[in-house]
Amino acid sequence: MSTPPSSPEAERTDGSSVRIGALVPLTRPGWVGAGRHLLAGLELAVHEVNDAGGIGGAPLELVVRDTAADPEKAVAAVDELARLGVAAVAGEYHSVVARAAATRADALGVPYLCSSAVLDALTEQPTEWVARLSPPQSRGWRTYADFLLDAGHSRIAVATQPSVYWASGTRILRDHLAPRGGTVVELDTSALGPTAVCDELVASGASALLLLVGLPDPAVPIVKAVRGDKRLAETMIGAPAGQPELAEWAMSLGGDGAAIPFLRYLPERLSPLGVRVGSALRERLAQAPSFVAFEGYDTIAVLADVLRSVRSDGGVDRARVAESWPGVTVEGTRGQIRFSRTPGISVWQWDRTPIQVVDRDPADLDRFRILHTG
Repeated sequence: MSTPPSSPEAERTDGSSVRIGALVPLTRPGWVGAGRHLLAGLELAVHEVNDAGGIGGAPLELVVRDTAADPEKAVAAVDELARLGVAAVAGEYHSVVARAAATRADALGVPYLCSSAVLDALTEQPTEWVARLSPPQSRGWRTYADFLLDAGHSRIAVATQPSVYWASGTRILRDHLAPRGGTVVELDTSALGPTAVCDELVASGASALLLLVGLPDPAVPIVKAVRGDKRLAETMIGAPAGQPELAEWAMSLGGDGAAIPFLRYLPERLSPLGVRVGSALRERLAQAPSFVAFEGYDTIAVLADVLRSVRSDGGVDRARVAESWPGVTVEGTRGQIRFSRTPGISVWQWDRTPIQVVDRDPADLDRFRILHTG
């Protein structure tokens, strides 16, 4: 853990409001749809906290910064937010961006609650300053690998792009499948167009193709090419990173986007709180809320609970916020949230995040079918 600055001004808010910095991808090349849902969850929870009296009578204020999926922008945003006196930083969807933000927050001594990024190595060294709501990639993608095996898929092709995140996912799949007789074949989309991907997929003998690539490109053209190739009529397409979760997927692909299993982090049945929040999010978004929106809401629910417990007349001591992670017990929209130390994970981790493998129903693209839980 890095030694944070000792300046008291860097550890206090100005008393007029309690500020939380929010990192959100709101412009390209970031996944704007995910950013919009994440922000909706954050904003709804802040609104409800303030309606209930704020933090000890002080309003909670969200200071939003667009990361545009750029790690350097995220680092600059953390620097700026620290100077503005935020009590904590929250949010982010893209794992590589969240890792840069977490590393900088650790160095500055700013508490960071990561909402939605899953890369296991969120920081290089163990830190007390960072906690995370989303499950580590190793847990989610192992669940997905079990689903593949249960469905009879042991020879898997992965369409990939150069990225630490995609490389990590490929390694998790390979390491989990190999002892169980499974194999993974990589298809590099930086060198192969959609038609060439189809040709290589046929040659590989794989019964499933996983999309470890960005949306809309090259994911959408690859799906259309595979769906239109009669040689691949029996090939399953999967997207463990969750690309089909948001409405953009269905709008781009229509029926071709159905029956493509992906990971999402929701329970089979939402609690009464989750149902109420889901209804409010649907109204705010004018569409069904994704799990990312619930992650945003839960982020503020946790931080508000922590801030109420540590705020004094002088403001909020950031070190006390970070010290509170192991004592968190908050009823979130998707279950009771507690943080613990997980082997191999360098941050405080909610280790009971619900995990599902789901797909869009070909008969009703707005309906999700639960295929596997983990």
